[in-house]
Amino acid sequence: EKRFEKGGPSRDGQLLCCMSAPAALAEMGLAPGGRMKQDIYDDPYRLNEWDLDNSSRCFIHIANSLVWEAITGAAPPTVPPTAAQYTSAGLPWFDYYDDALALKGADQLAKLKSVLEMGRQKGDVPLPENESVTGERVVKLRKRSGDEVRQGSF
Repeated sequence: EKRFEKGGPSRDGQLLCCMSAPAALAEMGLAPGGRMKQDIYDDPYRLNEWDLDNSSRCFIHIANSLVWEAITGAAPPTVPPTAAQYTSAGLPWFDYYDDALALKGADQLAKLKSVLEMGRQKGDVPLPENESVTGERVVKLRKRSGDEVRQGSF
């Protein structure tokens, strides 16, 4: 690591500067939307059951395909299939059933705009190739009961 005297690098008392063109912005972000269903449940544990003395944090960087290779050294993943391609390939969609009641969503979250809404406000059509479909093969998942008997080869 190169360290300079207070005031930065200089030659004969003149401050040296290096200017370069700014890199192109490749912004990414997260937004609500789509037809995925998500339920949030109340925590079944009491506060005293959690380890409050130990904690950690995780830094997450959202990288688009333009910078993926620079970060990982590997080619970026391929383009994911659209909902129509997924359905026409005969792949199943999944639905999850649970008897637990989901918590009511926060009012603040209900005010967030989807990518589609923000695009329409700008006169754009984001993700035009990814139209919604009705899944023909829907596999319903649920929590397995502890006393459930299943068939099998014995």
